[in-house]
Amino acid sequence: MDERAYWIVLNTAAGIGPIRFQRLLAVCGSAQAAWEAPDIELAAAGLERRTIDSLRTLRQRTTPEAILDKLTQLHVTPLTLLDDEYPLNLRQVADPPPVLFTRGRLVPSDTSAVALVGTRRATGYGNAVAYHLTRDLASAGVTLVSGLAKGIDTAVHDAAIRCGGRTIAVLGNGLDQVYPAENAPLARKILDCHAGALVSEFAPGIPPDAVNFPRRNRIISGLSLVTVILEAGERSGALITADFALEQGRDVLAVPGSIFSPTCAGTHQLLKQGATPVTTANDILDVLELSALRGTPADTAVACDMPALAQDETTVLHALSPEPRHIDALARDLTMRPGEVSATLAVLELKGLARQVGSMLYTRA
Repeated sequence: MDERAYWIVLNTAAGIGPIRFQRLLAVCGSAQAAWEAPDIELAAAGLERRTIDSLRTLRQRTTPEAILDKLTQLHVTPLTLLDDEYPLNLRQVADPPPVLFTRGRLVPSDTSAVALVGTRRATGYGNAVAYHLTRDLASAGVTLVSGLAKGIDTAVHDAAIRCGGRTIAVLGNGLDQVYPAENAPLARKILDCHAGALVSEFAPGIPPDAVNFPRRNRIISGLSLVTVILEAGERSGALITADFALEQGRDVLAVPGSIFSPTCAGTHQLLKQGATPVTTANDILDVLELSALRGTPADTAVACDMPALAQDETTVLHALSPEPRHIDALARDLTMRPGEVSATLAVLELKGLARQVGSMLYTRA
């Protein structure tokens, strides 16, 4: 087995993170030597007794070859810092994960990546903003990075797939499982549609755990040139991603929202602290200095024929806008019954002209 295989097996051991792994290399000389090192040498590298015992148990249970075989069976590709394919943006941060486990495909254009993250309790406004920013950034060739969580993350990944863009989902657990479980179909779509990749620094078999998610957030910002906070409360995990981005020397942007919405308190605090405000995708493209790719939605949207519409469908479509509107408000303005509006919106959604962004909330698609 080559040195790379020992990098991978060591990074499946509990308690060995990026810093400890680098200490092992410095003290032992190589990953293979660290795998075979006696306890005293492991202790000299800074490993505590519990981690040494865990590593000894791992040696008795498996081999580097067996680990590689298991990853192949799970369709998981490990990328180490020794590999040219390791993401360039992540390689440039301090203490990058020595091994990144991936499913799907990473491509060179993923260097132009933007993280779009926010609250798990997304409002109709947040979902609508996520869709429009994702659509326009994807049209400009930008890869969208998020965390596959409920709320804003889900909206970003889903919009990227719908718009034919690329998206990278960073998980806080091993790639043999999806958390939350309800997003398993979304993860499958990313892979089946060849829309991007699932990545994690955690080896298969590692379950989702609260302590994993800050590390997950660090990878999200590390893969991205820019981090954009769409909608976040005062204690939102998205703010942790913003902190990591700043530590990594990356730009942080924030989308303003309603001053009455608690889900926007965190984004407003970021704006007070100097984050660049975002009102259109062009604000993000300016920071990325991708003016050569930038265009208006009209310039970049895929041309399509407008489907034939009945009179009621035309009336309801014209009443929709990028701002979410409630069915009851539409019914009141159009002097239609709510049931009629709901049925018409369902037809418009099937025709790809309307989009539900919340409970009884719709925008024009």
